[in-house]
Parts: sequence; structure tokens; C-alpha cells
Amino acid sequence: MLTVSKHSVEYVKDPFGILSGKRYEFVLDLEIEEDDELYLEQGVNAKVVYKVDEEKSGILTCDLYERTTDRYISMDLEDEELVALAEFCKNNLPAE
Repeated sequence: MLTVSKHSVEYVKDPFGILSGKRYEFVLDLEIEEDDELYLEQGVNAKVVYKVDEEKSGILTCDLYERTTDRYISMDLEDEELVALAEFCKNNLPAE
């Protein structure tokens, strides 16, 4: 299982007003157990785009990067990990 140790969040502007809802980009520092196949000694970040909409909110994209080099990691998170990250993002949206 993974844990978020720290995070940042930014509102993503839609300059043309063509997208429904609001989008936020989260950068999450993940703490991953050593026996997990995703574990890297340098650490792992997740860059998540989270959509907030009246109809449906949730993760649009989730990309993983090595923390020190910002090198893309070509792996997918498991469904329960994505659910946990979506819940984290939902609970840490900026106040409006």
C-alpha cells in the first residue's frame, strides 16, 4: 500500500472555457513499502489531474515519476491504490 507524505495542488485554468468542471493538478510524494514492485530508493511522485464536476468527479490522469530525476515510470497503480488517491485528492481540494 502507498501513503502520501506531502502534496501540492494547483488549479488548472481553462483559457477557452470549453471543458466542463474544474481541474486540479496534484503532485503527491508517495511512501511505498520496500517489498512493493513500485518501490524505488529515490522515491516516487504521482502527478494527478483531478476533475471536479457536478455530474462526476475523479482522477482523469495519474502518472508516476522518480522523485529525484523526474523520470517517467511506465507502471500503473492498482485499482484500490487509485481509489485511495482519488479520495485523498477529494479531501485535499483547495477551499473556494
